[in-house]
Amino acid sequence: MTFASPWLLPVLLLVPAVLVLALVFDRRRARYTVAFTNIDLLASVATTTRRRPLRWLPLALFLLALASASAALARPNAKVRETSDKATIVLLVDVSGSMRASDVKPTRLGAAQSAMATFADNVPKGVKLGLVSFSTSPDLLVIPTTDRTILHEGIDLLAPEAGTAIGDGLGMAVHVAQTALAGAPRGKDGKVPAAIVLLSDGAQTRGTLTPLDGAARAKAAGIRVFTVALGTKNGTLGFGPFGGYGFGGGFGGGGGGNGGRRLPVRPDPVTLAAIAKETDGATYTANSAKRVEAVYKELGSSIAQRTVKREVSSWFVGLAALLLVGSLGAARLTGEQLP
Repeated sequence: MTFASPWLLPVLLLVPAVLVLALVFDRRRARYTVAFTNIDLLASVATTTRRRPLRWLPLALFLLALASASAALARPNAKVRETSDKATIVLLVDVSGSMRASDVKPTRLGAAQSAMATFADNVPKGVKLGLVSFSTSPDLLVIPTTDRTILHEGIDLLAPEAGTAIGDGLGMAVHVAQTALAGAPRGKDGKVPAAIVLLSDGAQTRGTLTPLDGAARAKAAGIRVFTVALGTKNGTLGFGPFGGYGFGGGFGGGGGGNGGRRLPVRPDPVTLAAIAKETDGATYTANSAKRVEAVYKELGSSIAQRTVKREVSSWFVGLAALLLVGSLGAARLTGEQLP
């Protein structure tokens, strides 16, 4: 926390000054003794004595109120999280053949589509969302827009294809985000109000750019990349004896009937984690439909937020008012006088 008017902080010295005065006043008051002979009066004194453990409560609350009000004069500033309605987020999704795998129900791609739809519903309405898919090459399906209907239609059109070109997909997503931002200035952290959410279920097998080349482009553009590794370590995809054969991260073909075989289709969380680290993003793993849904829901409510410095004097004034009311109430309860 910082203060816009730090030269006013010495006002806080009023707190110990008032405390000293209160203690001096209390000591002087204690010097006076009264001899009681009235039994009823002694009973009332006994009642007052039982309240003595709380006798300092009004003063304590009053001093806290004074401290809070004094701090407010110095105009405190705190870092707070706020939602930006001018951000651009590009959903980058793997549509390689392995997204047909059913280790994540109903299929990896089906779970991803449902999760992205949830994401779209959780992001503030003013945030622009775009959609880029990649297999052997990337495709721009939805230009960043605030129209969620168009985005949902694009998500519904996704279908598994062939290989996995993560780097080229990142390159296109960065270009799409930069175009949508139209020269938006960078923040003090060097970032622009944009992010990429990359979901993939396998290692790169195609493309010109490597995954880290794509990450380097995102970093240079000031765009954070959040990655989701979808699938289980034991995920497989079945082939019929005459089924199609795709490339790398995805295999075409059907369900592995008589004479068919099954090949492993494992995610590559290490590469995705490296991409997120390079761009100051975050990485997640999702081995079930419930988990990928939760990840996208979390991202939808947090990714469009930013940290800003904001004056919070009103917080301290409000706290001081509450403490003062509490102090007055405690004084009435205990019968003690405030300074």
